[in-house]
Amino acid sequence: MNSVTAESLLSHTWFGLIGLMLVLYVITDGFDLGVGILSLFRSKESDRDLMIQSIGHVWDANETWLVVLGGALFGAFPAAYAMLLSDLYVPVMVLIASLIMRGAAIEFRHAATTTRPIWDRVFGIGSLLTAVCQGVILGKVITGLLPGSLQTGFVALTAVGVVSGYALIGATWLVKKTTGRLETAARRYSMITVVTTVAAAIAISIGTLTLSPIGAGRWEQAGVFHVLVALAIVAALAFCYVLYSAYMGGENGPFNATMVLFVTSFAGLAVSLFPYIVPGQLSIASAASNSTTLIFMLIGMGTVMPIMIGYNLYQYHLFRGKVVAAHH
Repeated sequence: MNSVTAESLLSHTWFGLIGLMLVLYVITDGFDLGVGILSLFRSKESDRDLMIQSIGHVWDANETWLVVLGGALFGAFPAAYAMLLSDLYVPVMVLIASLIMRGAAIEFRHAATTTRPIWDRVFGIGSLLTAVCQGVILGKVITGLLPGSLQTGFVALTAVGVVSGYALIGATWLVKKTTGRLETAARRYSMITVVTTVAAAIAISIGTLTLSPIGAGRWEQAGVFHVLVALAIVAALAFCYVLYSAYMGGENGPFNATMVLFVTSFAGLAVSLFPYIVPGQLSIASAASNSTTLIFMLIGMGTVMPIMIGYNLYQYHLFRGKVVAAHH
């Protein structure tokens, strides 16, 4: 294998790893962000207690994927890291501040008495702002960081889509973890948000085709369209199953189908944008570090990532089942 092929294989491997980390982050931290967003719609403090209790043992570990993702992007694709952080400084800083708001609110509400409803709102608003910022970042990346009124409208659409998607995965998590009145409400939220999420995904796909610098050209390449059609069929089946399972009383089905919906959506996005990290501006090859750095990082990630995945699986297994109201 010549050096050019080896460098290409390493850079593409890291592109896949970063994509995997992004999916793991969105699925894991996505449901607790969604729980936070939905908490804004619950007036009873007992409902909010159960909602936060359902994520209380896992939310901080979920966010470690975002830290690892940032470090991996910095080491493997420093040019992309520099371009994205400089152009997206404001949403990234608001994102970090929102995550801090969420963490502080969860910790302070446990010690609060009369001010607990305030901290609940801080938690919900922090979750909402986090989702909005991530949607803005996604929209800006898809449009290649280009200015313009159409691009701005598309960014607003992706922000709405991410908020709706997180609310969906949060609602299906609550279906899985809660009982009674809150579970019934979560089923209703699931059926509403899956419709709005899929509608936003369709609109984002159309926008990617027309507004992304490489969208249309990529879809016309041999074999790409067929892959996207296959992913769309799987996503449509997952959409139908979320509705069916939520309506028919399934507990794990809505959440599992939502994960399939998210994975296929991200796979479609990755296929559409490949081989660019920033569409039309920065390719995988031009953004990647040298082979020595990529190999060194790959060895380290090969050690750390299985531990992280194992720890996550263990904690979900340990805290499986429905939550029971705790007395403060």
